[in-house]
Amino acid sequence: MSLPASSHNSPTDLDIEKAAHINSLNTSHTSSSTAIHHPDASEPQLVVEDHQNPRNWPNRRRWTVTIVVSFFTFMSPVASSISSPSLSAISADLNISSGSVLENMTLSIFVLAYAIGFLVFNTVCGFAKTPTQLLVFRFLAGFGGAASQSISGAIVGDMWSPDERAIAMSLYSIAPLVGPSTGPLVGGWIAEKSNWHWVFWSVSIADAILQIAAFLFLRETYAPELLRRKARSARKLTGNPKLCSAFEDTNHSWTTVMGREPAVQVFALYMAVLHGVLYLTLTTFVKVFTLQYGEGPGIAGIHYLAIALGSTVGGQVAARVLTRVYLHLKAKNRGIGVPEMSIEFKGANWTCIQTYLVDSYAIHTASAIGGVSSFRAFAGFGFPLFADEVYQLGDGAWGNSILALICLVIGCPAPFVFYRYGARLRARSRGSSVE
Repeated sequence: MSLPASSHNSPTDLDIEKAAHINSLNTSHTSSSTAIHHPDASEPQLVVEDHQNPRNWPNRRRWTVTIVVSFFTFMSPVASSISSPSLSAISADLNISSGSVLENMTLSIFVLAYAIGFLVFNTVCGFAKTPTQLLVFRFLAGFGGAASQSISGAIVGDMWSPDERAIAMSLYSIAPLVGPSTGPLVGGWIAEKSNWHWVFWSVSIADAILQIAAFLFLRETYAPELLRRKARSARKLTGNPKLCSAFEDTNHSWTTVMGREPAVQVFALYMAVLHGVLYLTLTTFVKVFTLQYGEGPGIAGIHYLAIALGSTVGGQVAARVLTRVYLHLKAKNRGIGVPEMSIEFKGANWTCIQTYLVDSYAIHTASAIGGVSSFRAFAGFGFPLFADEVYQLGDGAWGNSILALICLVIGCPAPFVFYRYGARLRARSRGSSVE
């Protein structure tokens, strides 16, 4: 489906992408002053020879940006879960009833803010003196942590072509899984050796370092924005106000995408359930090993290492297999790749979901991932609120069995369903644009 046309639609308006395309056909090179163009409405790329095209950046630069944005995506869930081993200490200091909804909410309310200044408010959490103060500061801290959950995936998609994307996406996509399990692992030892206040302050220190790296290495990668800047520059240089970009005055917010894109809606519901189960587990993990087995917060936090290692190893192996599968299927399809090829390898799970959204929505990736992340956030907030009730069933045995059954029923058939019906869902999506 074609992308929205520019609002500058009079016969005398000049689309700089089309003009540059004609020029590039008649010249063997593209100078820095040549306007960036969009050669095909279904392929939102800058002109192939243009040095501003993020996909033409040197590999070292692309990997540096990928690593930085992946760490941003990693730090946010770390901050959301790092207080898990300290819940008992926090409850004791702030007079919160053990096992209450309020106690669990001190962990999960951070995730709620994803949907609705990370550095400042996360630091202020360490100074909280009442439960109300802690809940408010944690909620506000989540606002700053939310951006990386949707923008980072889009940045990776901007820089890497579909043939190269799987490995880069594997680095990015394991962050939301490894982060929640790494947080309690580190937070347990911090709480045991110091106090729960330093659990929050340590995250702020790490985030401050990451902010410096972002200032040094991150640059604009969004093709339509680069085209709009080129158009503004061309208007100033030529004095011709008619020069425009085909992408000016477009509106694809995450709420718009969620409201009218069936593919995003289905993926959002799928990821919401899995993410909710993950955060429910994170809330109760330490309690099980401290209360039932008498372990300290530091030792109890080590059990989260299993989730982190499984996500890391599984993600990297899946990415490499996914790349081979994608290239093989693309070759069989006469060199034409489609997003469903990313789901053919069912073991890739979250990696293939992220890759599918990037492949399907191209320049609208941030909005698509933002919609999915919002649903995940609501589930990540809501599920832990009934965590204690679930784990009271059979001393936790039945609770774990129920969670495993939910993941089995929803998680296993989902990739097969998406692979079979994905093309139909995309056909009903007005914002889908396959690269």
